[in-house]
Amino acid sequence: MSVFEKRYDAVIVGGRVAGASTALMLARAGCKVLLVDRQLYGSDRLSTHALMRGAVSMLAEWGVLPALMAEGTPAVRQTSFIYEGDRTTFDIQPDSRTDCLVAPRRTVLDRHLVDAARRAGAEIRHATMLQDLVFDRSGRVIGCVIDNGDGTRQTVGAGIVIGADGRQSSVARLAGARIYREGKAASGAVYGYFEGLPDNGFEWYFADGFTAGAIPTNHGQHCILATLPAHRFAEVFRGDIRAGFERICAANSPALAEAVAGARLCERLKGFGGQPGYFRQSFGKGWALVGDAGYFKDPATAHGITDAFRDAFLLAQAIGGAPGGLAGYQTLRDELSNDLFEITEEIAAFNWDMADLQTLHLRLSKAMRAESEAIDSLLGVSRLAA
Repeated sequence: MSVFEKRYDAVIVGGRVAGASTALMLARAGCKVLLVDRQLYGSDRLSTHALMRGAVSMLAEWGVLPALMAEGTPAVRQTSFIYEGDRTTFDIQPDSRTDCLVAPRRTVLDRHLVDAARRAGAEIRHATMLQDLVFDRSGRVIGCVIDNGDGTRQTVGAGIVIGADGRQSSVARLAGARIYREGKAASGAVYGYFEGLPDNGFEWYFADGFTAGAIPTNHGQHCILATLPAHRFAEVFRGDIRAGFERICAANSPALAEAVAGARLCERLKGFGGQPGYFRQSFGKGWALVGDAGYFKDPATAHGITDAFRDAFLLAQAIGGAPGGLAGYQTLRDELSNDLFEITEEIAAFNWDMADLQTLHLRLSKAMRAESEAIDSLLGVSRLAA
């Protein structure tokens, strides 16, 4: 008699961007999918929100972008880099799928991805936690034990268990996944949501030892970021987080500081003290990792969600029969990530002057363009059913 109360082709742990988008693609391909998320439906999370070209293209391809725009997500049509007050602005050029970038609140983005996965046929459970993995005698993962949040547990079978559960991934820990490459640099950030700021698209500010960002998002709000080397986080924000936040804004741009001072802070300021990036073993017998669970880089280049969508796509392709299987998924992910990881390391280290930084940004633009072209190519030859 089977120990499993129910069987799925895939059980995905973690219902945020990587988990929900993987569930969406696998469900659309006809897989029987269970997505479990310890968080509540539509809850918020720490995020810079900014989506780059590749992420927006995938949202358009999946049919999720119109729903985001219908909720008032601002269309971002220009991005500016302000180096010690010297501003350079670029218009966002349209392509075959989109004519803008976006930066939706996570309460909006995550909810619509989950809704799309559910419509595609995935079973979704919130306030539900992974308790353990189930292995067969050969060491292959064949299922998992789930805490349903109501005091009951369920043991379910799975063709594959996917950890999309972030940097502290339970799937990674239980499967024994090792980190095989680790970065050294890390930046810390404090951010807040403000009403009453002009919408000038994405604005990225840079000064000696500090950076800042102004990102238009839903509800007429801007996400304002104040960033510095991680080792200075406690020094600058100790005691009075608002004072430290305002200090960094002013160091980057007196005009930004003045605008923020005149705007309304909608929620308390939140912070992230920083963590070095890493590449973690992301596949094994009967299991895989996606998103921050498998690969994380410093938020300094605002590329995390784009990475998560890309890697969810690659993983779903591998499960769907792409050449190389799960090993090929990890190899291709690493190949696409290598330049972005190294450039982000250099930016997050803060060992640059303005000339160095502009050179790094040119390299970053080239790497992002190459990634976007790779994503477009993959979308064009997708093995998954629409």
